[in-house]
Amino acid sequence: MGLICTGSNVDSAWGSPLETTQNCFEVLEAKLNTRIKRSQSYASAAYPAGSGPDFVNAAGAFETDLPADDILKVLHEVEAEADRLREVRWGPRTLDVDLIGLADVVLPDMDIWRYWADLPANRQMVETPSDVVLPHPRVQDRAFALVPLCDVAPDWVHPVLGKSLVALRDALDPREINAITPAD
Repeated sequence: MGLICTGSNVDSAWGSPLETTQNCFEVLEAKLNTRIKRSQSYASAAYPAGSGPDFVNAAGAFETDLPADDILKVLHEVEAEADRLREVRWGPRTLDVDLIGLADVVLPDMDIWRYWADLPANRQMVETPSDVVLPHPRVQDRAFALVPLCDVAPDWVHPVLGKSLVALRDALDPREINAITPAD
């Protein structure tokens, strides 16, 4: 099973952030040749705080035999179709689509995963990995990802941390979870 999260906080060629995230799933289904189970859409404050308008976030789960690199190429194609520019790390964006997990795959290896998971926030803002890192090294810290992911794959178990998405979500500060509100 593949897991993705989408986010948008500025208008794209496809419309508002809500329209963009919804259209993203339709385009991805066609490109990946699979049905995607979709979460509802949620509103969340931009991360880091003050970095732009609020986001619309959603998540999807899908079956695939594609390797992570091929999925990531498709995700980047879809971002480009929605006018995504990569000018400022964690800045406003028309569309962000992240590959969160792929079954129980850990990429590229446990040591590199641990490096990225433990990287301090100030270094995360300036460093980016050269390879796909799975599962997403910070999903366990982000309510804006975990809340929608629990809509589509609550029982998926993080292959490194050994906890379900629900357990990871419930380990967060309740204020963080309550700050994620329905957007549609």
